[in-house]
Amino acid sequence: MPDIFKSLFESGSQSSISVGNFFICFAVALVLGVILAGGYTIKGKYTKSFAITLAILPAVVCVVIMLVNGNIGAGVAVAGAFSLVRFRSQPGSAKEIVAIFIAMCSGLLAGMGYIAFAVIFTIVMAVILLVLNIVKIWNRKQAPKEKTLRITIPEDLNYTEVFEDLFQKYTQSHETVSVKTTNMGSMFKLKYNIVLKDASQEKEFIDELRQRNGNLEIMISYREEMQNEL
Repeated sequence: MPDIFKSLFESGSQSSISVGNFFICFAVALVLGVILAGGYTIKGKYTKSFAITLAILPAVVCVVIMLVNGNIGAGVAVAGAFSLVRFRSQPGSAKEIVAIFIAMCSGLLAGMGYIAFAVIFTIVMAVILLVLNIVKIWNRKQAPKEKTLRITIPEDLNYTEVFEDLFQKYTQSHETVSVKTTNMGSMFKLKYNIVLKDASQEKEFIDELRQRNGNLEIMISYREEMQNEL
């Protein structure tokens, strides 16, 4: 029984890997990737590409570690594998980054031959992710008065003061998020985070804003989270 927690490659100073051990570790890593992807996606929000990444990543890391097994370059390979997180095309949420690191750790354990530890670690983490998805613990409940306001104004309006009295009248707080020029610089697109005093007065608020911006585009939506927020 204690032997299942030993590495398959613990045989003195061997630096080569048998074909059988290679396929065992590779197959286990693939299965563990599928298990982890299942724990992450069930009852949770995800994209197909990210689910596929979680399913395949442990096997990729496993092969990299096996190829440098017993070599001094193993440390460099491990650092390179973990640095792959930097090269994602879009910044991920904290949950996605943690899932990627879990997948890499599973691949590391399998690649080093610690099959039992890899299985236990992956199953435990997949169950934890699944439970957290089902329980919906620590979900932030957004107040209905918290909104994101987008306004288009002509260039001749001073956007720093033109809506200030309306914000004082209809909002508890407001902050300017971004200012962007559009239409060859002839217009500005403004974005604010606001908290309304009374959600039922939203239409009156928009009507008065339309009178100020020349009836150009106005949009109010639920508050958007910051893109890089962790």
